[in-house]
Amino acid sequence: MASLTIIDIAKICGVGVTTVSRAINNHPDISEETKAMIMKVVKENNYVPNNSARNLKRTDSKTIAVLIKGMNNPFFIKMIDLFEKGIQKKKYSFILHRVDEHQDEIDVANELVKEKKLKGIIFLGGYLSHSKEKLEQLMVPYVLCTVGLSSEFDNYNYSYVSIDDYAESYKMVDYLCKLGHKRIAIISASMRDRSIGQLRYLGYKQALEDHGIALDEQLIRPMKEHLESYSMENGYAVTKEMIDEGVEFTAIFAISDSMAIGASKALLEAGRMIPDHCSVAGFDGLDMAYYYHPSITTIKQPISEIAEEAIRILFDLIHKKTTHVQKKFPAELIERASTGTMK
Repeated sequence: MASLTIIDIAKICGVGVTTVSRAINNHPDISEETKAMIMKVVKENNYVPNNSARNLKRTDSKTIAVLIKGMNNPFFIKMIDLFEKGIQKKKYSFILHRVDEHQDEIDVANELVKEKKLKGIIFLGGYLSHSKEKLEQLMVPYVLCTVGLSSEFDNYNYSYVSIDDYAESYKMVDYLCKLGHKRIAIISASMRDRSIGQLRYLGYKQALEDHGIALDEQLIRPMKEHLESYSMENGYAVTKEMIDEGVEFTAIFAISDSMAIGASKALLEAGRMIPDHCSVAGFDGLDMAYYYHPSITTIKQPISEIAEEAIRILFDLIHKKTTHVQKKFPAELIERASTGTMK
């Protein structure tokens, strides 16, 4: 029987992966009751934490940390599993550490380096806008994975793995325009967003412009800040609001599959058939987008390739086989039942 991973333990306990990681690492910000439950499951299943105390005390500790912003994003769940298995395969320990929305990830990373004697870091999700001097404070090799970057990063030396969010968003909206849609609503990130959400919005905007379609502010709908970002609940709330306001649209492009599913529910509740009355498109390529009815047209990100490349680059950096590598993978537009020609 294959050994359990940290994700398996989380599923058994009915808690998040971060909670399991905190229990194993004896963090103070977890209740004793929850910690006891997790450690009981750990013991019963003979799970050996990769970041066990005895390994961390060694000066030659072989530990890699994944720092994640957006822990609740289902897109990251599979990627975390791939990181853990890939790092284990390299005979290194694995730590998953959540970075809160308003925390400085560089400061968090350097604290972890000192505390856990890290050999390397993968930053997953979020947005980096730090100066070159700030980044140079990082004391170990690192790779940015699906992280939004400010334009200043073009002049920095750093390693990065992702897709081209701008180009892939453009691809989806171009596809909808070619189906004859001119009233295409977007469920976007906040207009203050400077990360991946902004890139996907800009791709939408440029595709409309290239098709000679004027931008309509009524159709630009940022997700609700009081609701979980990129969630089904957010997609549902935003779409219901548009319907209640009487806004006319023939297609919705949600910048995540989860929000596309929420949008679909709001449409169906309002008696609008998909795609006969309204087409719906998402982004990410989550499994649940396929199994929803009707199946959601989406941009499928190559999750396995992104994770594997991030690990490969990081270990090349650790072993000084390379300096910095920047890799963007192409994504795939998967056409499904949720989109159709304008009637």
